[in-house]
Amino acid sequence: MSLSLRQAGVRALVLDIEGTTTPVSFVYETLFPYARAHLRSYLEFHAAVPSAAPLIQRFRDEHAADAHVDGSLPAWRDDSTAARIASLVAYAGWLMDRDRKSTALKELQGLIWEDGYRSGALKGAVFADVASALARWRAAAVPVAIFSSGSVLAQKLLFEFSTAGDLTPFVTRHFDTTTGPKVQPESYRRIALAMQVPPSGVLFISDVPHELDAANAAGMQVVLAIRPGNASVPAYRHQVIQSFDDVVE
Repeated sequence: MSLSLRQAGVRALVLDIEGTTTPVSFVYETLFPYARAHLRSYLEFHAAVPSAAPLIQRFRDEHAADAHVDGSLPAWRDDSTAARIASLVAYAGWLMDRDRKSTALKELQGLIWEDGYRSGALKGAVFADVASALARWRAAAVPVAIFSSGSVLAQKLLFEFSTAGDLTPFVTRHFDTTTGPKVQPESYRRIALAMQVPPSGVLFISDVPHELDAANAAGMQVVLAIRPGNASVPAYRHQVIQSFDDVVE
């Protein structure tokens, strides 16, 4: 079923990435393994750089919070640089094993992926309909933003070095977990405010029903993306599309 942006009064679009613009398999079979494989070498090269101190402190703070609630947490040591790096590697691996939406982890993954994209080792996968839809929406003067649990840096890299070419000119704003969790309505209110569009004039597209529920509770219009490789959704509570070609001007 197609959705007319004009008829629905949509003035801005917000897109999820994983399972919406990009195959889930790319995230889990390419990006995550790449970050894990290069974690230690990246930290060994960068951890002693002064600019890395704020990120390391965010990991330290998150580790301290986790220590109160999970006994399986690996220990954190700061008695030497080598011990600190080993602690970071172990804790980051622990977070990745649990698919935690850690802001510190997402930032670190983005930095590792940056090296991969710029070296040519990584190319951002997008579905075949994404590039043409982004161009079509821009021609219709409908701004497009991204809201993903991946860092803003990771988002920009995926679209800059995409398999369809540099798509960054088609995306006006990027939002990550620093805006708030994707399952809380307040996050979507903040996004609408930042885009200077009333929530009712924003359409959020995602493959995750709980995210759509939160956006809808904030007043946004929502659409469920059904893409190849996505987990099955037993009951559709929202309008469904299978391609961005279904979202017409």
